[in-house]
Amino acid sequence: MANPIKTLVQDYEWIHLSLGLAGNVMFLAGSVLFLPAFEQQNPDSGLIDMKWQTVGVWLFIFGAFFMFIGAFGNLLVKLYQKADSD
Repeated sequence: MANPIKTLVQDYEWIHLSLGLAGNVMFLAGSVLFLPAFEQQNPDSGLIDMKWQTVGVWLFIFGAFFMFIGAFGNLLVKLYQKADSD
């Protein structure tokens, strides 16, 4: 019986690539949300509204997580390929 982890890692390598790419896009979008153009001043209190920066922080967190999963999956692919070649 084939190892299900090995099958997932080798046969669905595109999943790891897609997760890594999605993570990169989220990280880029989160970076853009920190630009001064997205700062809004609250007219009642005079303080800067941090709504878009908060969204940017969450995009950073999820983007970093997806990039990690993509890189870890790629590592597993390389390890299984090396083990099969030996």
